[in-house]
Amino acid sequence: MPPVMFDELLNRVGPRIKKTDTLFRRALSPGLKLAITLRHLATGDKYSTLQYDFRVARNSISKFLPEVCRAIVDEYKDEVISCPTDPNDWRAIADEFQKRWNVPHACGALDGKHVAIRCPPKTGSLYHNYKGFFSLVLLALVDADYKFLWIDVGGYGSNSDAQIYNASELKECLEDGTIGFPEPDPLPNDDQNMPYFLLGDDAFGLRTYLMKPFSIRGMSKEQAITNYRISRGDVWWKMHSEFWHRDGKYSFLLWDKYQTP
Repeated sequence: MPPVMFDELLNRVGPRIKKTDTLFRRALSPGLKLAITLRHLATGDKYSTLQYDFRVARNSISKFLPEVCRAIVDEYKDEVISCPTDPNDWRAIADEFQKRWNVPHACGALDGKHVAIRCPPKTGSLYHNYKGFFSLVLLALVDADYKFLWIDVGGYGSNSDAQIYNASELKECLEDGTIGFPEPDPLPNDDQNMPYFLLGDDAFGLRTYLMKPFSIRGMSKEQAITNYRISRGDVWWKMHSEFWHRDGKYSFLLWDKYQTP
């Protein structure tokens, strides 16, 4: 991370994580706590390793690291992840989907990701997923450039993407119309109105506001063409590769984490 970016992050998050000195000991500086947290998130280093790198006891690291993560989220969540509510904003996203992926009226792509964790105490199989390991589920809605529009973090690994989506605020807004999608209008070279929709995979149910590919079994030529258009460029696979693997920025998500969910 460039020093300028670190200083900006420290200036914004510092007041949230600063502690008061006492008669017994001086509090750890916000800069030190932020540096340790970023090292852990970037490399996945264990507390036992970090305590020797920064000369801070690992029991102290285990206490303040979740607090720093929460402070970063609280400071940046409304700025970094903002779901549109205006029809013009959704229409701009749909235009970009049509331009880049050749899919008209698409307002976003929805998919989930299992993040490997250690089994939390006394949770049984609650976090055990169908892939055979313990995980949290990150469900995300992204635009044509893979930028987050909406996320749901912390779902049990035993839950499917559809279960988490069905219990989410996103579905509620889609069903009652408060999400602000534009009014239906014709597709290119057509004269019949077509609603705006999200793109999903087979895990989700087909709705007027949620488009999914046809089943492969017994698929006609026209349906195969539709599937190609919906899944053009392997949108969901690219979501995974862009979010969790690109440049190693999110590689820590692929490692077992030691915080309690």
